[in-house]
Formats: sequence, C-alpha cells, structure tokens
Amino acid sequence: MDVHAFAEAGAVRRLVLGGVQIPFERGLLGHSDADVLTHAVTDALLGAAGLEDIGHYFPDTDENFKDADSLKLLCEARVIVGESWKVANVDAVVICERPKIRDHREAMRQNLADALSVEPSRVSVRGTTTEHLGFTGRAEGIAAQAVCLLERG
Repeated sequence: MDVHAFAEAGAVRRLVLGGVQIPFERGLLGHSDADVLTHAVTDALLGAAGLEDIGHYFPDTDENFKDADSLKLLCEARVIVGESWKVANVDAVVICERPKIRDHREAMRQNLADALSVEPSRVSVRGTTTEHLGFTGRAEGIAAQAVCLLERG
C-alpha cells in the first residue's frame, strides 16, 4: 500500500500512475515522481519475497532518488528479488475520486508488466473510490494497494 497527498494548486508536479502521465490539474507530492501505484506494486513485490520495504532500498533521504522514475525503481526491485522468484501475478487498485483511470489502465498494466518482465495478463490494475469518505474521498490525495504472488523460478 502507498499513499501520496496532492501538491498544492499551482505547484509544478506531474500526476504519474503506473508510469503513465495522467492529464490532471494537480500532481502528487513525493521525493520521487510520487507514482503511488508503482510504489504499491514495488512494496508488494519486495514483501512477497520476504524483503525490506521500498523505503529501505530507495530512501526518500537519498538525493539519488529525487524525482526518480518509479518504474526504474520497480525494475531495480525486480533485480533485488532475484531470479529464484518469478512473478505469478500482481493485483493492484488505485483509490481516488478523481481522476478516473479507466482510459489509462491498459497502458499502466503494460508498463508494470514490462518493469516486472511478465506478460500483461499477469498484471491487473483497477480503480475504485471511497464514496467521498476519508482523505481520498475529499480529493486530498491518492492511495494504491497491491498484492504480488511469486513462484519459485
């Protein structure tokens, strides 16, 4: 799981989800590109392998990761997990009232699959809302949850 708040109106931040730049008036705050979906998938991958979390390998205190492309970090996490594990599947959900991600889901799936070196059929990306409840419901930010199943390689 990962969460990021929206940047203030007028701040120069892109909204990137699953490596796709989404046309929207506000981007997300974060040390890297703040790709909340890719961060959740990265954490799910590392967790499935019994490893440390994303912050351990890519700390937000390290300037090397300032404005980093989160898909590249996911590729690095795949290397950290190693060849003894294969990704069986990833299921991810983006939680926000807006923007709607429906038109971008396939590109997100493809980007995540490419970063994980799997077929897109092994990656699911869905969107949902919280029916205007909580910080995502108030459009203060975006959350994402992901699970990853690994098989012995």
